Amino acid sequence: MSMNIAIDGPAGAGKSTIAKRLAKRLGFVYVDTGAMYRAMAYYFLSRGIAGKDEDAIAIACQDVDVTIVYENGEQQVLLNGKNVSGALRTEEVGNMASSTSVYPAVRTKLVELQRRLAEKSDVIMDGRDIGTCVLPGAQVKIYLTAETATRAKRRYDELAAKGIACDIRKIEQDIADRDYRDMHREMSPLRQAEDAVLIDSSKMTIDEVVEAIYEVYREAAGIKGAESET
Repeated sequence: MSMNIAIDGPAGAGKSTIAKRLAKRLGFVYVDTGAMYRAMAYYFLSRGIAGKDEDAIAIACQDVDVTIVYENGEQQVLLNGKNVSGALRTEEVGNMASSTSVYPAVRTKLVELQRRLAEKSDVIMDGRDIGTCVLPGAQVKIYLTAETATRAKRRYDELAAKGIACDIRKIEQDIADRDYRDMHREMSPLRQAEDAVLIDSSKMTIDEVVEAIYEVYREAAGIKGAESET
């Protein structure tokens, strides 16, 4: 039986960074759900389907298979068996993903594919509704959060390091607004699963968060003493 780790939480909590590090440490597959949405978007574009044509997109979803594999330690996204990783980071694909991810047919199809992947592989998946909706049976569920001001500072530092001018007050307001939207959306709102372990990373380093989640995993997996994950 595969082991599944679900990490949910608000924007800027560090979910993806933590999930990738933990996946590497454990030898799990990190499921980049965003890349899967982009692969779907790329498929729609390749078929000449408009982002506003919900009916055509719903029909097209029936013929899509998206999965994630690792080659030489690098994540590869396969669309109907073809590696499309190099085509997913264009602005056109990103815009299409943003437009089509709101459609129930797209979400239903991707949840089906994500669950199928989790059934056959040890996976770590992060998002806003993984533990509550996508993988409700995950053996390890984490709700990773941090104070709004802390998340804003992290984003500000990230942008500043790239030489991008930004206003930390606006960043903090944007994060607060996004939190509200995520928590109050009609479909799969952001919330902590009843059986999820709450981790507030406000005053923790990345390594400390990884270690904390690893200890939760060890307990769930029944690993005793100094036994290694390897």
